[in-house]
Amino acid sequence: MGGNGAVTGAPGAVPAQPSAPPPAERHSYDLLIRGGTVVDGTGAPGRRADIAVAAGRITVLPPDGHHRAAETVDAGGRIVAPGFIDVHTHSDALAACGDGGPDGDALTELRLAPLLQGVTTEIAGNCGSSLFPALPERMAGLAEHTRVVFGLGAVPPAEDFDGFAAGQNPALRRTHIASLVGHGTLRAGVMGFEDRPARADELRTMCRLLDRALARGAAGLSSGLIYPPGGYASTGELVALAEVAARHGKPYVTHLRDEMAQVETALEEALEIARRSGAPLQISHHKTAGRHAWGATVRTLPVLERARAEGVDVLCDVYPYTAGSTVLHALLPPWANEGGIGALLDRLPRPEVRDRIRTSIARGVDGWENTVGNGGWDLITVAAARRHPGAEGHRIADLATASGVDPVEFVCDLLLAEQGEVTIISHSMREDDVRRVLTSPLSMIGSDGVPKPGRPHPRWAGSFARVLGHYGRDEGLLSPETAVHKMTGLPARRFGLAGRGTIADGSLADLVVLDPDAVRDRATFDRPLLAPEGIGTVVVDGRIAVRDGRPTEERAGKVVRVP
Repeated sequence: MGGNGAVTGAPGAVPAQPSAPPPAERHSYDLLIRGGTVVDGTGAPGRRADIAVAAGRITVLPPDGHHRAAETVDAGGRIVAPGFIDVHTHSDALAACGDGGPDGDALTELRLAPLLQGVTTEIAGNCGSSLFPALPERMAGLAEHTRVVFGLGAVPPAEDFDGFAAGQNPALRRTHIASLVGHGTLRAGVMGFEDRPARADELRTMCRLLDRALARGAAGLSSGLIYPPGGYASTGELVALAEVAARHGKPYVTHLRDEMAQVETALEEALEIARRSGAPLQISHHKTAGRHAWGATVRTLPVLERARAEGVDVLCDVYPYTAGSTVLHALLPPWANEGGIGALLDRLPRPEVRDRIRTSIARGVDGWENTVGNGGWDLITVAAARRHPGAEGHRIADLATASGVDPVEFVCDLLLAEQGEVTIISHSMREDDVRRVLTSPLSMIGSDGVPKPGRPHPRWAGSFARVLGHYGRDEGLLSPETAVHKMTGLPARRFGLAGRGTIADGSLADLVVLDPDAVRDRATFDRPLLAPEGIGTVVVDGRIAVRDGRPTEERAGKVVRVP
């Protein structure tokens, strides 16, 4: 990693300041970033300006002025941008667990990965899974769910947003974090993991807990409708909850009920929820995956554009890869997961259950996405299996063959041996679909990062650099101004992140200095946490968190409450 902007003012260095600036221009700042091209996050053309920081806030100055600062970054030939906002992460628990144990070094790498590519704010609680809220009597059952979903050991859920915020360890927070309220967690926290409609009193309780979390600063409501128990909910239940989000002016963010063969039907359900509730709609990691949906973005994107023209406040996010990642048990039919992880593990040893799983995959189940049926076990690789590290990075079809069993037998045995805690990567998309969504004016960038030890998807360490370098500069799909807007100003406006996402006087001092000619992702499926090149300086809350491409000791990240 080369340095992108020399930093002066570090211990022993002599700040490169004029010896006697005119008295009228003698100003003192904590940090001065000078000589760069400011790409301010609005989509406007880049312009030359100096950026000063004092008390965590930005002042935009004319270029090449004579200003004093405790520390100066020379950004000549570089772009100065707002800190990137990752709108879709699953990093809820990453700063809520300790550094000890055999995974300590891996956890440190995982925490650094977003920062080193310029991310300064993460939005967690996506796909219906957050670390809160729950009724006290449901906490124990929910803890098993969070253990498997987040894959970082026993991270206890919280009763409310305040408890979640209190559980984020400031000594581990490299970046800021905001959180959505996960519908799946909310449902499990009120009525458990049963596959049935919510009773009226249960729905009222869910609405009450959601209302409280949004009032205390949660960023919106998310759903994950391929995951239990969220997938057990009716459209009407989701409308009722989205109405609560709408009253707070916050979005309904959804992982659709199907992103494969029935993606267009699932998209219509999401639009119906938005129309009936009045909530802004965010389609998570929009894709058309699996062989039966390849190419369908030529139809889905115009549907979103028409809906927006008709008054539905709909946007989407996207990650720049043709592979996704999720928990292994999500590839099993919904009936297998009813009752939660404990019930699943009780079922899996039974031969008749395994036979029924095979039949469900071969024939399909009404309303179920059926990832394997739409692709095959040869497209699924193991990303994280703590007790079986030798399986990581290998295809399930190959692992099953090597074990002398069919894939369903192998998957059931692996889930039992790992107590349900297995993460996979699914190579299920096509490049032309990814490109269409990336270039859509409705899309912003999110990594969908699943930060667990093992071989996680490289998107956690590479998404933002990949958009800027590979798709922006090399492929010419996005200008720097458009790419940065999709990473900063657009998501800040969507999620109500006041003071973030743009460079303007008074904005919060989260900043990135990058080399537009050198920026590129290096993370691969074999080496998924390799840091990118070309990201020289990252400023979090006015403090330099990355200097010359390397992390400093700063821990400036905070829990962000959205009013």
